[in-house]
Amino acid sequence: MTTRWLSIVGIGEDGLDGVSPRGRRLLDSAETLVGGDRHLGMLPDNGRPRLTWPHPLTDLLPQIAALRNTPVCVLATGDPMFFGIGVTLANYFPAAELEIVPSLSAFSLAAARLGWPLADTEQLTLHGRALSLIIPFVHPDARLLILADGPQTPMDVAQILKERGYGDSNLTVLEHMGGPRERVITARAAEWVDTDMAPLNTIAVKCVGGKEAIILPRLPGLPDEVFANDGNFTKREVRAATLAALAPIPGEHLWDVGAGCGSVSIEWMRSHASCRATAVEKQADRIELIARNALSLGVPRLGLVEGEAPDILDNLEAPDAVFIGGGASSPGMFRFCWEALNPRGRLVANAVTTEAETALFDAHNQWGGVLTRIAVSRTGPVGSFNGWQPLTPVTQLAVVKH
Repeated sequence: MTTRWLSIVGIGEDGLDGVSPRGRRLLDSAETLVGGDRHLGMLPDNGRPRLTWPHPLTDLLPQIAALRNTPVCVLATGDPMFFGIGVTLANYFPAAELEIVPSLSAFSLAAARLGWPLADTEQLTLHGRALSLIIPFVHPDARLLILADGPQTPMDVAQILKERGYGDSNLTVLEHMGGPRERVITARAAEWVDTDMAPLNTIAVKCVGGKEAIILPRLPGLPDEVFANDGNFTKREVRAATLAALAPIPGEHLWDVGAGCGSVSIEWMRSHASCRATAVEKQADRIELIARNALSLGVPRLGLVEGEAPDILDNLEAPDAVFIGGGASSPGMFRFCWEALNPRGRLVANAVTTEAETALFDAHNQWGGVLTRIAVSRTGPVGSFNGWQPLTPVTQLAVVKH
């Protein structure tokens, strides 16, 4: 028999009528069926074994693997590879063993109902994820399609829009799309009321910003005042230069060592939804600041590690980039971070003390790179006039591990 023993077939609210002919053949020929109760309830019971997803659903994967080389069909909602079970299965089983037959995704159906171009619409999921993930995508005129985490999600989204000055945004909730129970509800976010929503719903948002709307770019260099801090953090101009040297690339992992209030790691993660970071900080009160900032700026998945570097770094996932913002003069710091860094990784360190600066010079002598002195002045009151007020100069080392 073919090596593609595991099929994943997308199914919508219209049930078997909407499944493609190829999908029907795979369903009919399967010896074992896998799916949620809702999916399996769409099929006639002809005595074939059925497996339903447990919680967590990954507990069922070894049981499916034990059926290898017998035909197994997994039923999935819509497009299995768009925030669906197909992604989990493709990470567990070789692609050569899978045959995936998608149906229309909730995003495609919603875009068709609203007349929205999918290419110009952000497509997000809050299923099993923190609500604040939508924050980086909220800006004037943005169009968002969001998979809900449950019936309460539309109200939660409306609330976060109101809090950020987007109460005039148009909110549309679409339920049971493509089936006989399809329903569409539309209202302004500021006027949204909690109604009896279906557990599976899709939320469409056309963002409209009022006078008080919070507008934060995805490019590095956010205003200093958006970060809760204790005065010890990388200021806007230096932060922008630091992120430019770190050069975030989608999917990469950053160590932010001596993270302070987390400004660098937060901006790293905001640059792309797949960027990951671990903020390392020895002071517990600063860990709380980092967590607060990560939530308010839309990167709730920022990793937090409390402890003294470099000792605490031992068990962390290897980084693609390292920023040493504090503790540069700690014995062994540069050597440990450099050896942990993945090939082609970037190491950037900032120093404001002579001791830390000496450590940067030593690292430069060993590994090369570029040393830069960053001096920033901002205008401020000088008596009844304005004058230039210098910030503390920063020495920066940026080096690539070729």
